[in-house]
Amino acid sequence: MFFIYYITKFIKIKIIEVKILSKKIKEIMSNNVIAVLPSDTAEEAAILMREHNIGAIPVVSAGEVKGIITDRDIVTRCVSFGQRADSTKVSDLMSTDVTFITPDQTIQDAISIMSTEQIRRLPVVKDGYIDGMISFADVTRNYHGMEITDAITEINLPDVGPAHSVKTD
Repeated sequence: MFFIYYITKFIKIKIIEVKILSKKIKEIMSNNVIAVLPSDTAEEAAILMREHNIGAIPVVSAGEVKGIITDRDIVTRCVSFGQRADSTKVSDLMSTDVTFITPDQTIQDAISIMSTEQIRRLPVVKDGYIDGMISFADVTRNYHGMEITDAITEINLPDVGPAHSVKTD
């Protein structure tokens, strides 16, 4: 009897997990997209990030995603080189090889993409145009299970090598 109880409970949990993982991106994505133009400055992008408490902004032109800029891009590609954020264009700093997802894909797809690409944010693109954004936080708010734990581990795997060494003098 004890064994049957736990098997039944396990099956119920798995059914719930399948239901959640098969939810569509459009059900949990953010529709209020904050975007910048390629001609905007790094400073303007940083101000938007601070005002909206976000770490990545799609770079769009005529509604089409041209790239994505993150707070880390601004620091590592601009500030760390002594460039001025108020005169450096977003187009000089953005990543142009953008990984995206569509509104009809599933949470499972988002977890898989984020884990594989080691990214935390995905633009949602429909018919070539920006339709929303989904973050790892959006996913975790909607799902708590082993798949999330595994994805967190994959996304946060540390890189190794000299770039991650500590310099001591």
